[in-house]
Amino acid sequence: MTQITSELDGLVQIIRFNRPEKMNALTKEMYAELARLLNEANGDFGIRAVVLSSIGDHFTSGNDIMDFMSNPPTSEDSTVAAFLGSILNFTKPLVAAVKGHAVGVGTTMLLHCDVVIASDTAKFSMPFTSLGLVPEAGSSMLFPALVGYQRAAKIFLTGEEFSPHFAKEIGLVAEVVTDAEHEAIAIAHLIAQQPPQAVLNTKALMKASKHDAVEAVMKAEFQIFSLALQSEEFADAVMKKMSQKKEK
Repeated sequence: MTQITSELDGLVQIIRFNRPEKMNALTKEMYAELARLLNEANGDFGIRAVVLSSIGDHFTSGNDIMDFMSNPPTSEDSTVAAFLGSILNFTKPLVAAVKGHAVGVGTTMLLHCDVVIASDTAKFSMPFTSLGLVPEAGSSMLFPALVGYQRAAKIFLTGEEFSPHFAKEIGLVAEVVTDAEHEAIAIAHLIAQQPPQAVLNTKALMKASKHDAVEAVMKAEFQIFSLALQSEEFADAVMKKMSQKKEK
């Protein structure tokens, strides 16, 4: 089974996470395919907008922890780094449709999307400290800039989950609807009908002032994250999490 699916709907490409039996937890192979698809879409004049969505009840439960332990992304040429680079440098409109859990990178990747639509079932969390890790994808800069330091610190340092309505209140999502994918695709088609160069220029202008700074933060985060993956804190946190699952 293909764990990342892609289809073209007119001028809109729809990319879906397709590992529902694991809550769409992301593996190194999935990251590689996501990076490939986004990079190809970036250079394809027949694609005006991309929608990130999912199959099953959840957007993504974040990184597959066992895959991370077996294949820690400790180098800048890892598939994780390739995906983060592809989403940072994606020049076309990127729309996300979120339902169910969006954990870790499932939330931080949304900070790079231009429009995020959430289902009323969506649940967001970034439990990096709970796993002995640190934020990634430039979120240590982007999230406080979006929601304010106090709110960002509370969410990052406690790892608490928050609702789609709170996500809308703080500006992480644009709308909360019943069918997030349907609405996201409709918005992507609306964008795709606009003059394409004007759309590209507008996104570039909105992103330009932060791009280099976010890239630098992402590199710093990646270095610390890579070291944290090899720490006792991370190993202990994973063992604790596995024990809790067995007890259930």
